[in-house]
Amino acid sequence: MVDRIKKWNTLRNQILVIFLFVMIIVLSIVSIITLRQVSLLIKNNAEDQIRQTAVEASGRIDSLFEQLNTATKSIMTNHEVQKLFERMYLGKSVTFAELQGLKSIVNNIQANSEGVYSVELYTTDLKQIFPLNDSTKMFQRINVKWIHEAEQAKGKLVWIGEDPKNDDFYLAIRRISLIEHNFENGGYLLVRINKPYFSITEVNTQQYLFVLDHEWNPIFSNFSKSIDVLSLKHQSTTKINQIEYMVTKQSSTKGFTVVILTPVSALTKGMDGIRLGIIFAGIIGIVIYFLCSLFLSNMITKPIVNLTKTMRLANEGLLTIDPETITVNEIRELNSTYNQLVRETNHLIKTVYQKEIIRSQSELKALQAQINPHFLYNTLESLRWSLEEKGEEDLADVVVSMSDLFRYTISRNSNDDWVTLKEEFDHIGNYIEIIKFRFGDRIKWCLLLPEALEHVKIPKLLIQPLVENAVVHGSENQLASCTITVAAELASDSYIQIVVEDDGVGMDEERLQAVKQAMDTGDIISKSGKGMALHNVKKRLQLYYNEEISDSITICSHKNKGTKITLKIPVNGGET
Repeated sequence: MVDRIKKWNTLRNQILVIFLFVMIIVLSIVSIITLRQVSLLIKNNAEDQIRQTAVEASGRIDSLFEQLNTATKSIMTNHEVQKLFERMYLGKSVTFAELQGLKSIVNNIQANSEGVYSVELYTTDLKQIFPLNDSTKMFQRINVKWIHEAEQAKGKLVWIGEDPKNDDFYLAIRRISLIEHNFENGGYLLVRINKPYFSITEVNTQQYLFVLDHEWNPIFSNFSKSIDVLSLKHQSTTKINQIEYMVTKQSSTKGFTVVILTPVSALTKGMDGIRLGIIFAGIIGIVIYFLCSLFLSNMITKPIVNLTKTMRLANEGLLTIDPETITVNEIRELNSTYNQLVRETNHLIKTVYQKEIIRSQSELKALQAQINPHFLYNTLESLRWSLEEKGEEDLADVVVSMSDLFRYTISRNSNDDWVTLKEEFDHIGNYIEIIKFRFGDRIKWCLLLPEALEHVKIPKLLIQPLVENAVVHGSENQLASCTITVAAELASDSYIQIVVEDDGVGMDEERLQAVKQAMDTGDIISKSGKGMALHNVKKRLQLYYNEEISDSITICSHKNKGTKITLKIPVNGGET
């Protein structure tokens, strides 16, 4: 877990996370403010529309009431009606014919007045004079307080409410003022109004509308169930069937109140779509900002990453120059400083490397000079003839092979660091002949060298250590015969491939990995020095071919199936 966190703890990721964090905060704040403002705007607009509806409904109620007022006033101010009530006010008798004349006047006005169901006329002593067939006293029809209110209203129409005798009608009363007698009280007019007269349809199906009189008694409602209307008087919201409603109240000039109940959900209708739109836009903004931030962070950190990779190669022994890129001045200066350091370091390495090559070559030549070749050759030649005279031809052949082997090994010809493949293969043949004398039939061998590759130059004594490994380690603790194959072939136009293979004891995976590690580090992994030969071969390849031979030695081995070592080297290495 810690390693994974360290892996992601990079400058690019830090810049990216910071950019995204800032952007998310900004988008969140903007989205919240925008959503809040839009929500408030929509809600205010909806409330204004509802209030406008309430105002219009209130105006409609006032208009209907004014029509009633006009109709009743026209009856009250009619000349014949005034004359009749004036005579009764003066105590004069009124004939039955005069009372019947009221019928045509009232019916004519009533026919032209919408909502007026009937009209009743009473004297000051509350005796009914119209209709003629009813002798009911007014206080038997309505509460006395309404008579007092009509008296105080000075001739204005006073709303009473529901008819106590018939709940299908509403009642209103006004005093009949005598115009010719300083508007003295001449009697009363009681009008009965149809309930549907106050029906209002200005609201939608989701809203409930109540028309209330001055005592908050409902005179119209589209709500079919019972509700405590008085509870709405001091409330701004209420709940009906677990649904929250906003309460909008509007008072009319005539003393009526219009109450509209609107579902709160209707006020914010459309907010879900706006909210989803803002969220979707925010997501798109974050994606776009992420891509831009990723591009920007890569542009900022890429030169640093490239320089870091280049510097990391120094740990592997590869000091390369980092190509300069167009970037900020600080990173360009850092890159330039590193490149200057690499140039100076490579110059020092090259100088030391060349000195080391000269020293190694001098040590090799000094070692070769310690042996007097002519003495050795003459001694071996004398031994050969002595053995042939005694009939020991096999031993004589071994001596000949030893003589050729030593001659090849310690000869000091010009440019004797490089030999042809044919010369190297002949030397291997001599070596195996000597080894065969020691191991007998347990060692078998096969040399495969195409004629086209005979003159290819390779470093001297390059293959023999590998053959020696195959002999010593391939046949150790094994009584069965071991076949050693040495083959050269053309791998490509520029490289040849040399394979040394045996069918001996082989190695398991653990030992194979140890040998590969020893080849790189030079560690000794066995008492017999196993691993040192491969390390020496690799070092010599590095010495002669420099960087051209990276990963040119491959080892493949299986337990009880043998080992295969492959060298891949340039064809023209000896011509440089």
